[in-house]
Amino acid sequence: MKISIIEPLGITEEEAAKLQAEYAPGCELAYHNTKPADAGEKAARAKGADIVMLANTPLPASVLEAAPSVKFLSVAFTGVDHVAMDACHEKGITVSNCSGYANEAVSELAIGMAIALYRKLAACDAAVRGGKDRTGLLGLELSGKTFGVIGAGTIGQKTMALAKAFGCHVLAYSRHKKDIPGVTFVTMDELLAASDIISLHVPLTDATRGLIGAEELGRMKTSAILINTARGPVVDSAALADALDEGRLAGAAVDVFEHEPPIEASHALLHAKNILLAPHIGFATKEALQKRAVIAFQNIAAYLKGTPQNVM
Repeated sequence: MKISIIEPLGITEEEAAKLQAEYAPGCELAYHNTKPADAGEKAARAKGADIVMLANTPLPASVLEAAPSVKFLSVAFTGVDHVAMDACHEKGITVSNCSGYANEAVSELAIGMAIALYRKLAACDAAVRGGKDRTGLLGLELSGKTFGVIGAGTIGQKTMALAKAFGCHVLAYSRHKKDIPGVTFVTMDELLAASDIISLHVPLTDATRGLIGAEELGRMKTSAILINTARGPVVDSAALADALDEGRLAGAAVDVFEHEPPIEASHALLHAKNILLAPHIGFATKEALQKRAVIAFQNIAAYLKGTPQNVM
């Protein structure tokens, strides 16, 4: 059996080889530790492999057409919306993800982004570098604020716990209410209207695409801030930019976009007021990438034993 890792995983080739020896002994491993230039290069790297491992590089159906030997995809990522899942189902390719590896990383970033907005850290840095003082840089505290979390999965719950630790009153909305001490589940409208900070933690599905648009932004407090570390298309970027520019929303922090950065210069959020942007770093910590690699190889081990896990 041949395993091909078609893009960098954030671990060294030596680390990958050790994981292969532990979880898939006897398999041949090819680790391509450079970013593929295009779909053609992805196809070339996947060709002849029985098992393909990838992170968040888009995997179109054309790649699978060019690599008919592929039987299993170990996706070293939580979401699989970048994978041609219909083609996988048609070809009988099993797909597993690495849900759980970035729970701490993403929830910590969400809280960090809220603090960065509240304490105006980007402006503070610019002030010091520009020889200025703290004039106009009066900040806010998280303590005592109402923190709304949309999505009550593991990352959402981690974020709730961190918000509670900072002294926030925590509201939550999800399709299914859960019994979480110290968290009040409310309707979406109630959460939008009452929250000072709203953090998004939902997967990208047909139901969540465009979940936060002009109408939803209009229900939020003008003093509120929005944090998106979930998926870019969950929020209408143009509507968010308009709300920020028109003062209908106090601020936003965004780590995810309609596609992976780099973002085109014309993107609305690049020119919006009071926004903090990050190039999809939510999952990108040393600890998370190590966890991710282990889970990805554990998924391979389970597949080889005939008991695949984390199947999507």
